[in-house]
Amino acid sequence: MTNQGNRDFGRRQFLIRTGKAGASIATAGIIAARLYDRKGPEPGVKTGELVTFPDFSIQQQPGKTMSVVKGSDRVKTVNKAIELLGGMSRFVKTGEVVAIKPNVAFASPPMLGATANPELIAEVVRLCYKAGAKKVIVTDNPINAPASCFTLSGIGKAASAVGAKVILPRDNLFRHTTLEGGKLIRNWPILYEPFEDVDKLIGISPIKDHHRSGASMTMKNWYGLLGGRRNIFHQDINTIIAELAAMVKPTLVILDGTEVMITNGPTGGSVSDLRRANTMIAGCDMVAADSYGAGLLDLKVTNLPYLAKAELAGAGTTNYKSLKPIFAETG
Repeated sequence: MTNQGNRDFGRRQFLIRTGKAGASIATAGIIAARLYDRKGPEPGVKTGELVTFPDFSIQQQPGKTMSVVKGSDRVKTVNKAIELLGGMSRFVKTGEVVAIKPNVAFASPPMLGATANPELIAEVVRLCYKAGAKKVIVTDNPINAPASCFTLSGIGKAASAVGAKVILPRDNLFRHTTLEGGKLIRNWPILYEPFEDVDKLIGISPIKDHHRSGASMTMKNWYGLLGGRRNIFHQDINTIIAELAAMVKPTLVILDGTEVMITNGPTGGSVSDLRRANTMIAGCDMVAADSYGAGLLDLKVTNLPYLAKAELAGAGTTNYKSLKPIFAETG
């Protein structure tokens, strides 16, 4: 073959390879678009009639809507906090099924404070059974791999050890919902089926700094009920938190401020990100609980716009003092 022929052959091969590479890139782009920019439902997610979370709230009692207990032992403080509100028997009746939704977002050990404390979860499960619960479910839809999150956080083992049924998220457990009047939660998949036959719902979360919302507490904890590409809601974080507060009506929320993540939230990464605050908050009003919790992060209610938005949506009050919270200490 002549030099000219060699050059022509080389050009033809280059064009063929470039064409194949381009086709591969285009195919990959189409696949990526289908995976990450899908307008329709997620694969495996049940579609059809839209669902709505039940109202799990109970009738409020004046003077017994919120409690704040100081102490370093979570078992003692959560027992006291619930006792001050009337005891777990006020919230859970004999034969009822209870769901506990802890913050299990990350594959992180308990000492870093990025997830709910396993000892606290176990104690609340025990209290539910003591009050007569027939079954207690513990579930969340974490950001990291669910099995790893429930294992490394210690929550899976702790909950199972005291008789709770731990449910990891699967595609077939999600259904679509639309929040009436909602801007963001519209025909969106939520972790629904574990709660379908549940009588009462308890949310348990730590108090954490959050680089987008300013703070992660009881209302931000409901983010773990969302499926799909929920990270797109970060663009309007205050609205999505307020909508979650309007969507979910829990029986009781427990806000753990024993150790508060004051920086590098919500994941943290070092015990130096934590500050000992020795505070446990329990209540029927999650807006009030979070408004009090903001102070443990050295924040005001006005620093967290989602609090006012949630209040406007009727999820609770930012004026927690108006509820006359009960304060106590443990030995």
